[in-house]
Amino acid sequence: LELEDADVVDPGSPQRAGRGHAIDGLRCPLGAHYLPLPGPAAREVAEWLHEIGVARQELGRTVYDERHLCHAPQERLFLPAAGGPGAGRWVEGLLPAEGAATRAALRRFAVDVAAARATLSFAMPTLRSRWSPGLAALDAQPFAAWLAARGHADATLLAHLDYCCRDDYGAGLAQVSAWAGLHYFASRHGFAVPGEESEAEAVLTWPEGNAWLVDRLAAGLGERLQTGAVVSRIEPTRHEVAVEVAGARPARWVARRVIVALPLFVAARLIDPLPPALAALAPRLRYAPWLVSNLHLREPLLDRPGAAPAWDNVILGSPALGYVDAQHQSLRPVPGPTVLTHYWALGGASATEAAAQRRRLLAAPWSTWRDAVLADLARAHPDLPGKVTRADLMRYGHAMLIPTPGLRGAAALEALARPSGNLKFAHADLSASSCFEEAFTRGTLAGDSVASELLNVINR
Repeated sequence: LELEDADVVDPGSPQRAGRGHAIDGLRCPLGAHYLPLPGPAAREVAEWLHEIGVARQELGRTVYDERHLCHAPQERLFLPAAGGPGAGRWVEGLLPAEGAATRAALRRFAVDVAAARATLSFAMPTLRSRWSPGLAALDAQPFAAWLAARGHADATLLAHLDYCCRDDYGAGLAQVSAWAGLHYFASRHGFAVPGEESEAEAVLTWPEGNAWLVDRLAAGLGERLQTGAVVSRIEPTRHEVAVEVAGARPARWVARRVIVALPLFVAARLIDPLPPALAALAPRLRYAPWLVSNLHLREPLLDRPGAAPAWDNVILGSPALGYVDAQHQSLRPVPGPTVLTHYWALGGASATEAAAQRRRLLAAPWSTWRDAVLADLARAHPDLPGKVTRADLMRYGHAMLIPTPGLRGAAALEALARPSGNLKFAHADLSASSCFEEAFTRGTLAGDSVASELLNVINR
């Protein structure tokens, strides 16, 4: 079987601002693929979803367009069994809760999460939480150490929490802080023991993932949106900021204010002179490498016993994060060709492991990673390799900032987040959490700050 090399849609194309993809006319994501329903703290996100028609008010409550809500079934987990590839069964949800000892361990962790929510301030976005000595104490230690100190040793629980950290932060529970590990649950829905709590949290999703959201953000900008331009230097001065652009048509843009919506490690390479806070922070930033693979299937897979095919499908014990089905939202009456998007977070359990995985991601031929992805999925779907007609791989050396111990409460991070001077920062990195809600809120607040300052200049 010969599969084509990576053939990714140009993200700078004027037709599409978001980093989405398509294979044989089937849209699929190149990165993040969903947005949880915004909670009360994410009011800017909620307002915007109303503006673009995803949400509306009916009889005093918010109603979401069902076309954008993830269709059921939402999640399932494959439990491998002895007997080779395909042996095992699917169960609903992503957390197996079999056995009295495991269920008791899950309940104990649920109690700890509930206590954290009741006594400390967790919010999404994080800037709406009240930082306190209690949160600082959590931020100062690895999640794995906090769990051990609290006596959480159940293997099923720890494997699930490690999966959650890799899924949201790109690295395992030994690398992320206890604040980040608890924030995953406490800022939204808490921790539910399967079968004892409410149904799974609703999310918004699209075949091309969050590129759908980016395209809506870019809609209407027209010529004001300049794509295919590579910024090579940002020079803040006392009264203005100069931005140098390299490429076929080099240019120098000058503005009274500039919003730097870049990952902080990229901003640190461009801004000259470097703000003291960013200079102090840059050496400690750690980013997770990721691999996102889109596999085109000519026909549906033969399914294993148990839970029905879902939007999010995870294999227990896999080093990767499973796959989503790009056609899950489709209303077609007969199943047909589809694209499965496989996610692999490579941050690992340490900085050394993350660096090694980044080098491997860069150096290994694409076919090596393709074969690794197919082997991972063949554990649950032995017929998959024979049904794949094309594989497009997207590698990210620095996909997301890992919330390592001490980062969220760092004074330098807080200093960068405060709007001051003619250079403003707006990125999810400022929250040490790479979520859409964080980026959107930071961007909105930075834009409001610039608009207010420029209005004052005009009115003088």
